[in-house]
Amino acid sequence: MAFIPRKVKHRKHQKGSVRGASKGSLSVDFGQYGLKAMESRWISARQLEAARRAVTRHAKRSGKVWIRVFPDKPITQKGQELPMGKGKGAVDHFVAVVRRGRIMFEVDGMDEATAREGLRLAAQKLSLKTKFVKKM
Repeated sequence: MAFIPRKVKHRKHQKGSVRGASKGSLSVDFGQYGLKAMESRWISARQLEAARRAVTRHAKRSGKVWIRVFPDKPITQKGQELPMGKGKGAVDHFVAVVRRGRIMFEVDGMDEATAREGLRLAAQKLSLKTKFVKKM
């Protein structure tokens, strides 16, 4: 299962910045436990897939997992040993823009110890600091 958008409005995006806090997805809404981003960063589709696999395998397919971020930002890369100029490179992969405070994963249908360990394994696959949170 690859995390890539079915359709994009513009094929190539500008870089943009990943500063500041998240505007939405600040609380655990779907499950009982969540994984919260403590810093702003780009998360690649491959990292998200690895994290999803880690948490679902630890839960032994019991319970439910929600992924609250989606990689919809195309990242371009020019080929090796190309001279400068000649325009922007082709789309290489997709990333999700995650700002601090955002809930990235939510789980339900398992006890707290299993959820905590599953989300810890998922957090190891991601390139940012995270925190385990419970529903209020």
